[in-house]
Amino acid sequence: MIDWHMHCLNIEATLPSISSDMNKLILFLFLLTISIHGYSQMKAQIDKKSKEFTINPNSDPKAEYKIFGYQFPNSSTKLMICFSSYRYDVTENVNKCPLGAYFDSGRMKEGDRILYLGNVGSFGKMNFISANGKKTLFYVPKDSFVIK
Repeated sequence: MIDWHMHCLNIEATLPSISSDMNKLILFLFLLTISIHGYSQMKAQIDKKSKEFTINPNSDPKAEYKIFGYQFPNSSTKLMICFSSYRYDVTENVNKCPLGAYFDSGRMKEGDRILYLGNVGSFGKMNFISANGKKTLFYVPKDSFVIK
């Protein structure tokens, strides 16, 4: 009986420590959840009426992003276009994208535009139309854009 009584006293002595550790864990998980939701991947927008594809980093200036367009609806195919917040990606066109590398759609060559044509599996089918009228298809993962 004495041993049981001593055991109960030891448990009671450790309860404040467990409670403190639990509070720290809950606080950590809460802060982690906030930071995950606070970090947002920049997404391109597609205008519901005009079908125009745009990227405007001014909507979230702190967001870091890389959005690639692929030759086919498969991320292992050739990179066709890059939109990135990273200077090196854009100024050096390190991915050798034939349609170019840009910080945002507003910095494409004057007269160039991108139109959304529809979905193909987990990709959006896009049409890059250059100022001279040349059209080039490419595909962007659906999680990289929203239709508004």
